[in-house]
Amino acid sequence: MSELTLVVGSKNYSSWSLRPYLALAHTGQPFQEVLVPLDTPETAALIALHSPSGRVPVLKHGDTLVWDSLSICEYLAEAFPEARLWPADRVARALARSVTSEMHSGFQALRANLPMNISARKAAPGMDAPGVHADIARIQALWAGCRERYGQGGPFLFGAFSIADAFYAPVVTRFVTYGVPFRPENTAYRDAVLGLPAMRKWTEAARGEPEVARYR
Repeated sequence: MSELTLVVGSKNYSSWSLRPYLALAHTGQPFQEVLVPLDTPETAALIALHSPSGRVPVLKHGDTLVWDSLSICEYLAEAFPEARLWPADRVARALARSVTSEMHSGFQALRANLPMNISARKAAPGMDAPGVHADIARIQALWAGCRERYGQGGPFLFGAFSIADAFYAPVVTRFVTYGVPFRPENTAYRDAVLGLPAMRKWTEAARGEPEVARYR
């Protein structure tokens, strides 16, 4: 079996790295991890050793190189179908892909004003920036709707863990960091995401990283 290596950025801040990490951990496959600290004088040169795009994350699987979080997760779903990273039902799978793509390309106001900072507990200076409350409301409604329809099969958006959960996990941490209240019907989802063994491992590592000035 070809060796798997995932190149990630600082765990406290790199939401895009967390997503494929959770998906890869869910496959149960052994993998190596390369961590590139963000916002240092060496960051760009270190990333260039691994990534043709100049960004992390990057997955290496033997001679195969995959970059972009969603592309990595799709690759993992195809390479390890037994992990069931997408729902088996065609309709559920289409919805899971839709909500994942919405996270992948949307919610710009939330991203800009509530950056991932797992270790912090603070107010967000940009909480009232245009679009932030609309993004929060949309995400909360999306979580509630998916779980109302598919939650009978487990605590995640489509019952069992899927790529959709990997993509919204960083948002769960953002809400916790900045004290965004979870709708009552979404608290069980929050707890399920934060309780994932891979999420707990990532969080523990994130808390041990040095603080980056621009995220203070």
